[in-house]
Amino acid sequence: MRHLGCMSNAPDRQARIEDAAKRALAEAKARRAEYDRRANERPAELGGPKGEEPTRYGDWEKDGVASDF
Repeated sequence: MRHLGCMSNAPDRQARIEDAAKRALAEAKARRAEYDRRANERPAELGGPKGEEPTRYGDWEKDGVASDF
């Protein structure tokens, strides 16, 4: 059996959840912008691998062959 007092708080609870979700999305957007800004400030890699990052899957990939670290 549900307590009827909880139902009167449902709209307020939903509003708090929506506000928290909006704050979380804004924080994530700010973090992504900061990450992109810092990535653009880094000097270009000289002599590194061409193409996609070879460690993108958690192991090293070269010419289609993967090696664990």
